[in-house]
Amino acid sequence: MRPASKILLLALLTPAFALAAGAGSAPAQGQQHVAPPGAGNTPGQMPVLYDIQGVTSWSTLAKVKQVKVKNRILPEFSKEIAALNNQEVKVQGFMMPLEPGEKQKHFLISLVPQSCSFCLPAGPEGVVEVKSKTPVKYTLEPIIVSGKMEIMKDDPMGLYYRMNNATLASNK
Repeated sequence: MRPASKILLLALLTPAFALAAGAGSAPAQGQQHVAPPGAGNTPGQMPVLYDIQGVTSWSTLAKVKQVKVKNRILPEFSKEIAALNNQEVKVQGFMMPLEPGEKQKHFLISLVPQSCSFCLPAGPEGVVEVKSKTPVKYTLEPIIVSGKMEIMKDDPMGLYYRMNNATLASNK
C-alpha cells in the first residue's frame, strides 16, 4: 500500500474508531452537552436564543410536518402556526443577508447563526424570510423583528415563513 493510501485510509477510519469508543456520542435524553473542563464560553460556542415573552418562539415555528402530496413534499402546519398567518408577530434570530451591504431590506432570520456563506443555517422551519420597511443594519448579534407573518404552504424556494413590512423591534 502506498503512503498516500495509508494516510487517506487512516483519515477515513479515525472518526469511526472515535465513535466506536464513545467519543462524539450523543448525551442521554434529558442531559446537555458538557464543555470540556476549563473551556468556558469559547468563541466557537454556539449562541443560545432564549424564549422572550411576546416573541414567537422557534419551538412554535417547528410545529410543522412534511407530508407527501402526489409526487411532492409539502408542509402541514399545526393549528398554532396556522393562527399566525397574516398576524403581526415578533421573531428573534440571527440575520443572514441575501445581498452585499451594511444594511438589508430583504434577508433571512434564523434560529442559529450562519456558519457558511453559501448554506442555510437551519431547515425551512428554522428560517423566516424578512422583507423590511426600512433597511436594517447587519449584525452578528440576535435581533427581534416585528411584521406581518405569512405562512407559505407551497413556496417555490421551499420556505415556510415570510415576514412582510417588518421593522426592527426592541430587544427588551
